[in-house]
Amino acid sequence: MEGKTLLYVHGFGSSGQSGTVARLRTVLPNARIVAPDLPLHPEEAMSLLRDVCQQERPDLVLGTSMGGMYAEMLRGYERILVNPAFEMGDTMGAHGMVGAQHYQNPRQDGVQDFIVTKALVKEYRQMTEQCFAGADDPLEQQRVFGLFGDQDPLVHTQPLFNRHYRQSITFHGEHRMDDHSFMHSIVPVIRWVDDRQEGRGRPIIYIGIEALRDERRQARPSAQKAVRILSEQYTVYFLTPGEGGNASTQQAEDAEWLAQHMGVYAWHHIVCTYQRHLLYGDYLIAPKPTHVLHPGETDLLAQWVDYGSEQMKTWDDILVFFQRLGGQ
Repeated sequence: MEGKTLLYVHGFGSSGQSGTVARLRTVLPNARIVAPDLPLHPEEAMSLLRDVCQQERPDLVLGTSMGGMYAEMLRGYERILVNPAFEMGDTMGAHGMVGAQHYQNPRQDGVQDFIVTKALVKEYRQMTEQCFAGADDPLEQQRVFGLFGDQDPLVHTQPLFNRHYRQSITFHGEHRMDDHSFMHSIVPVIRWVDDRQEGRGRPIIYIGIEALRDERRQARPSAQKAVRILSEQYTVYFLTPGEGGNASTQQAEDAEWLAQHMGVYAWHHIVCTYQRHLLYGDYLIAPKPTHVLHPGETDLLAQWVDYGSEQMKTWDDILVFFQRLGGQ
C-alpha cells in the first residue's frame, strides 16, 4: 500500500481515533490512512463518506461493524467489510444500544455522550435497506471482501452477505479486532488487494499439511507464525493428499483443519493432489517421502525444502533459509 490511501470507516460509538486506526498506521507506515469521525445520523454519515471518497479517491476502504455496512454502499471502490452490521437497526435494539451512550474513543468535536432514540433506530433500519444495491455487478463482486469472526456475539450477517457476494471469509475472532485477529485476518486481505491492484506476482511456496501438524494432528509450534512471515513475501498454498477410497472425506477434514489453524491464509489456497511433482511453483516445504509412491515424485518443478531433515529440522530453520533468500 505504499503511496496509497486507505479510508477506514469506524463502528458504532467509536471514532477515527480507534485502536484499529492505530494498528493500520503502524502496519502500513507508507500508506495514508484517512479516518473521519462519523455523524450519528446515518444519512449524514453516508453524505460525509461520499464526499471524502470524492476528495480522497481511496485505493481501499476498510469498514468494521457499522462501518462495514456503510463501506458496502461505497460502490466503485475496493472494500473490506469486517463483521459488517447490515441489520444495524435490529442490532441496536437487541443489544441495549437505545438510550444514553458514551463514545468509546475521543472525537475531534469533543462530544463524548449521545442519545439513541427510537427515531434514530428507525433511521438506521431505513439506511440498511439500501445495502446490496448493485451487488450483482461483476466488478463489485471482485471489489468486496467480507470477513466474519467465528466468535462474534453481536453481529451474524455472513449468511446475508453470502447471498450477495462470493468473497466471504471466516476468521478466528470476536466482534472487536485484537492484534492477533488484525494481523492474521485483515492484513493478508489488504496484501491480496494491493497485489491485485499492482499486478504483482510473488514467488510460490507450497506447504504439505504434514509439515504443519504432528502425528496427533496438532499444529506444530511456530507453524502459524512461519506462514504469516512467509506470506509477507511469497504466495503460500497448502497441500493435502488427493487419493484413496476416502479421499473426499479426508480432503474435507484437512480443509477444515487448515481453516481452523491457518485461518485467512488458507482461504482459496488449498490444493488437493497426490502428484506433487506436477505442481508449478518455486518451493515445496514438506518431508521427503521414505519411498517413491509415484513415478517422478521426487523430481519436482519446485525446489524441495525437506522439512524435518538435519538442515531443516524446525520452522525456525526454514525461516532462516527464506530470510537469506530475501524474497526470491
